[in-house]
Amino acid sequence: MMRLSTGGLRDLGLLGLLGALTLLAAPLAQAQTAVTRDDVIAKLNHFETDAAIDVPALRQQTLERSKSRSKNEPPPQKRPPIAPDLTKLPAFNADIAFDVDTPIVMPESYQTVGRIADALTHSALLPYTFLIVGHMESTGRRDNNVLLSQRRADAIRDILVNTFKIAPKRLQSVGLGEEQLLDPARPNAPVNNQLQIMLVAKVADEPPAHPAPAAAAKKPAKPAKRH
Repeated sequence: MMRLSTGGLRDLGLLGLLGALTLLAAPLAQAQTAVTRDDVIAKLNHFETDAAIDVPALRQQTLERSKSRSKNEPPPQKRPPIAPDLTKLPAFNADIAFDVDTPIVMPESYQTVGRIADALTHSALLPYTFLIVGHMESTGRRDNNVLLSQRRADAIRDILVNTFKIAPKRLQSVGLGEEQLLDPARPNAPVNNQLQIMLVAKVADEPPAHPAPAAAAKKPAKPAKRH
């Protein structure tokens, strides 16, 4: 049977205390790095001018490029971005956890989506429209990555609209797959799975409602002829 000296017991006690402190500190560290509403606002509240983005055309262009099988196709780290103009827009990059190969948002990420919703309904951002951009790291088939990133961007839009009641006209979504890597130097890095919220334009003013045309004045009835 092994016996420990008083010094050994003291060392074990210190190690146990340090371990307990580490476990206690972990939640605190996570709380400190949790996304806040103000974090989102600080990144997005930099409007300069409306950006003309044809989202349906960008979706089609991205899908078509992802299907390229040319022998001269450059490796992921050397591909030009599919939509370089997007890099000029105010953007918030969010780490959203999804179930593997699905657009299902994991429960631990609903708080982040909620903070994004809080920011989008704040008075500073309420006058604007936004684009939700999905990305994927460079693993698997390129065209499948585009489709999955689109489904994930759509899923976030649906949650913001249906759960947090953001006006649908303020949100569009597009999936870029691995065609616009967030970290091109490391195409397989998890950072490339981040989802972006981009400020695009001011909400278009709705035309004033026209009053219903007044009913045509009835003509006075002609007096009956006397015989």
